[in-house]
Amino acid sequence: MGVIERALRFAAVVCSLLVVLGWGWFAADQTSAASKQSQAEIAGQSASQAASPDPDQERAREKVNSKAHEVVDDANDVLLKPFASIADGSSSKWVRRTVPALLALLIYGFGLGLLARVAAGRW
Repeated sequence: MGVIERALRFAAVVCSLLVVLGWGWFAADQTSAASKQSQAEIAGQSASQAASPDPDQERAREKVNSKAHEVVDDANDVLLKPFASIADGSSSKWVRRTVPALLALLIYGFGLGLLARVAAGRW
């Protein structure tokens, strides 16, 4: 296995893992927030949340989340940025996060893997 092929495969695996971990943490955070919102509504309280956190909310989130969670979130911000504009028009957080994640997996996982095969001459 050549150096370029190995580097491309490694990049494909790392990028894919970061995207999957980031989406998994997003899903876990969203279900937890939905549960808390439902409990608050049952109790008769208002539990509205902004679509995207302001800087104060971001700092609070950083204090609550582990360092590893924040590293994965920051990496996801970079990896998903090229695809984020595709789903920006949606009002659903799930669509705005899932569509770019699926596109990122397609490009980083499948695309880099295919590029590695081409680099190895096994097309």
